Amino acid sequence: WRRTLSGSIVAEAGSEYHYEYTACDSLGSRWRVAVPHTPGLCTGLPDPIKGTECSFSCKAGQFLDMKDQSCKPCAEGRYSLGTGIRFDEWDELPHGFASIATNLEIDNSFSESLENCTTSTWVPLGDYVASNTDECTATLMYAVNLKQSGTVSFEYIYPDSSIIFEFFVQNDQCQPTVEESRWMRTTEKGWELHSVELSRGNNVLYWRTTAFSVWSKVPKPVLVRNIGITGVAYTSECFPCKAGTYAATSGSSFCKLCPANSYSSKGATSCQQCAPDAYSDQGSSSCKPRPPCTDKDYFSTHTACDASGETQLMFKWAEPKTCSEDLPTAVQLPPSGVKTKCPPCNPGFFKTNSSACEPCPSGSYSNGSGCISCAAGTEPVLGFEYKWWNTLPANMETTVLSGINFEYKGIAGWEVAGDYIYTAAGASDNDFMILTMVVPGFRPPQSVMEDVENKEVARITFVFETACSVNCELYFMVGVNSRPNTPVETWKGSKGKQSYTYIIEKNATMSFTWAFQRTAYHEAGRKYTNDIVKLYSINVTNVMDGVASYCRLCALESSGSCTSCPSGNYIDRASGACHPCTPSTYLKAHQPYGSQACIPCGPGTKSNKIHSLCYNDCRFSLDKDGRTLEYDFSALPNSTSFAGGPSFTSKGLKYFHHFSISLCGNHGRKMATCTDNVTDMRVSDGEAEFSKSVTSYVCQSIIVPSDVMGYKTIVSSQPVSLADRVVGVTTDTALDNITSLPEHFSPENVGLTDVIFFYRSNDVTQSCSSGRATAIRLRCDPLKTGSGALSVPSKCPDGTCDGCTFHFLWETSAACPLCSAYDYHAIVSACLGGIQRTTYVWREPKLCTGGVPLPEQKVSICKTMDFWLKVGISAGTCAAVLLTVMTCYFWKKNQKLEYKYSKLVMNSTAKDSELPAADSCAIMEGEDVEDDLIFTSKKSLFGKIKSFTSKVGAHPLCCCWGSSCHQLPRSQTSL
Repeated sequence: WRRTLSGSIVAEAGSEYHYEYTACDSLGSRWRVAVPHTPGLCTGLPDPIKGTECSFSCKAGQFLDMKDQSCKPCAEGRYSLGTGIRFDEWDELPHGFASIATNLEIDNSFSESLENCTTSTWVPLGDYVASNTDECTATLMYAVNLKQSGTVSFEYIYPDSSIIFEFFVQNDQCQPTVEESRWMRTTEKGWELHSVELSRGNNVLYWRTTAFSVWSKVPKPVLVRNIGITGVAYTSECFPCKAGTYAATSGSSFCKLCPANSYSSKGATSCQQCAPDAYSDQGSSSCKPRPPCTDKDYFSTHTACDASGETQLMFKWAEPKTCSEDLPTAVQLPPSGVKTKCPPCNPGFFKTNSSACEPCPSGSYSNGSGCISCAAGTEPVLGFEYKWWNTLPANMETTVLSGINFEYKGIAGWEVAGDYIYTAAGASDNDFMILTMVVPGFRPPQSVMEDVENKEVARITFVFETACSVNCELYFMVGVNSRPNTPVETWKGSKGKQSYTYIIEKNATMSFTWAFQRTAYHEAGRKYTNDIVKLYSINVTNVMDGVASYCRLCALESSGSCTSCPSGNYIDRASGACHPCTPSTYLKAHQPYGSQACIPCGPGTKSNKIHSLCYNDCRFSLDKDGRTLEYDFSALPNSTSFAGGPSFTSKGLKYFHHFSISLCGNHGRKMATCTDNVTDMRVSDGEAEFSKSVTSYVCQSIIVPSDVMGYKTIVSSQPVSLADRVVGVTTDTALDNITSLPEHFSPENVGLTDVIFFYRSNDVTQSCSSGRATAIRLRCDPLKTGSGALSVPSKCPDGTCDGCTFHFLWETSAACPLCSAYDYHAIVSACLGGIQRTTYVWREPKLCTGGVPLPEQKVSICKTMDFWLKVGISAGTCAAVLLTVMTCYFWKKNQKLEYKYSKLVMNSTAKDSELPAADSCAIMEGEDVEDDLIFTSKKSLFGKIKSFTSKVGAHPLCCCWGSSCHQLPRSQTSL
């Protein structure tokens, strides 16, 4: 027996001892000693001799013979790597390998989930080892001690970026090496080789995977095989070739696979042919009996058109043919059909004399029969339109990818059938039937090329149908500049005849791939051959060096030749002249004909200078309750991002929905970016333009924090665009069939409605036939300054309740209307010290920002209260005196009137008594004197003064009785 890895032990057959090397000393030398098999046996052993240098090694295909310490070639049927080892048999984990599963999410509430990870490990499956497909972290480990620098290499298949796959090496200090190469790149065409240099000493190799099943889709596992390690000191034995392989010559460093219909056992020097009634696949260890042929073992196809323009329906056995026609129950291949007239050529092609289809020359078009030159004032519309399938187009190819060993087979996976192309029968039901079309580039209209924000360079539309009895899947994948294909859509099960359109956003060499798998489970034979996909038509627009099926009007130069209209101009169908679009409209660049090509912008938006899109310039006006509210959102950042609440997968992996938002402004440029760094960690600068990133107004990605995965950076994956064009800005809750329900969030401010931005994306999916939509509510909150706070509906923590329309609430002071004179009022103070102040304050609650500033305080001169009090007292006193005088005066006048009235009464009485009348009354004015006489005893001060003045200059008093009058002296007037 021998120790094959370190080479330190060799036992000769029939010997009582074996050879070992002592440990290397400080000089790098060692001794070869003989060690007995039986303990205590010390006689008859060879003497120790000096061994080879510790760094000694043999070449590939050789081994070290310990008896004479020399390198010898491996025998036939065996191989060696010289200084290395290889692991290519995975019926079980080889000795030295360990597979462990962990969940780095540290959360006590998910202790049950951690237990579920114990079975999520790497699983050996014969020729390869497969990773887990859940959110647990599965690690495949192997430790090796190298005596000299070496390498580790392995082949892998990594088809699904929903899994994080990394390979790294740790040294003696447990430090990872070659950090930048740890992230593996997804594969496209079968197995790819990866190699990493190893340093001398201890090296621990790690293959680690973690899946993201956040979209309830199980990803495809990572497969690894043929792990080879070089740098061990030597190998003391050659390895036998595994079953299904052979080494025909001595000194082999690897074993060859047995071809199909042959087999070999372990350590074979050649392969044995299978019997005629048996078959085998490449690299088989045994043969299987051929089953009787059935109708599932053949398919129909059409021959190419012959010189007479005819084609013939033919039947062919599916390759590889594994059935037997000689068995009693076997069916025979049906005879070929009668010849029929060939279908016409595809649009843009014409039929030659040999009935082959060739593209029409430049400047012409065809409907598949003959080429016609475009009329004056028109130009050909270049593209590819395939709707007749007599032969496979020159820019398409088909193959089959084995679902067992994931090797490509040299057989056709799709066959033409006149009206459509369909999937043929593979070698197994779990094979992938591959159809690929390559387009070298695109030539969009000049106006599209000038518009850096217009994503649509071209589009591909295909009509298909699937008929399945089990869980079949159809994948549509897109590759850019020879980079790996990325699945963009998947259909499961039977699907009726339908159309799908994919918008091409980059002008580059593109590959489009259709892959169909009948079932993911491997079973012997062909059971589901009738499960097929039919592709009826494929149409690609704006193809560089394409063909035309029709001509369109073009703008005319003065010479009459075609030219391109300036940006923002449409073509008049009648004259061919260019006319600018009216303001606030955008132009359908791919169909710029007539004024109807200028489409009005939505509410609250305007067009950019070249009329290629509509955008909001961060301003908005609203007429409400007889006043105009003006909004200015320019204070909000050009691009902001936030993450919703944490979500957890079924295995407890914590992740976040990360959103990036570019609300308005920037002349319509999209500033929000979401990336996928799972497989693009090593993308060079030249390829950065085509990395898996999304730029739009609103985008979403899945974020796993670095503390969860144990990585140095966060993991971002699966970026999706949620908003590629602005639909409008309004306070209405619905616009263009997009509804933003108020009940998604807390109630609005009283008297001030939310401003809502509506967007749509270009991504059309099976569940979102009109594309995804986004509604962002801007709510005034003066307390939240700066960027404010973004949130999603509490009932829909992922931001969407139906998977198609996303809702956001942005609360910020920048969402408040601009302040105006309506938003403040004046408060006038009391007059203090002859000064009065007028102060202006905001109305509460203040729901405005910026705009008109609050006026400065006004100061005015005023009279104090003491002055006016004095004036009031003086005026009151004067008024009281005047009122008193006037009262006395009118009282006096009233007394006079009473007296006169009394006299009149007396005179009337005297006539009745017949008294003699006076001869005369010389003192008619003496009534005042009489008054004085009568009221002498009752005169007031005022009356006395008046009486005194009336006496001065008064007539003498006469006293008359009867007819005689006597003048009385003044001294007697008191009488």
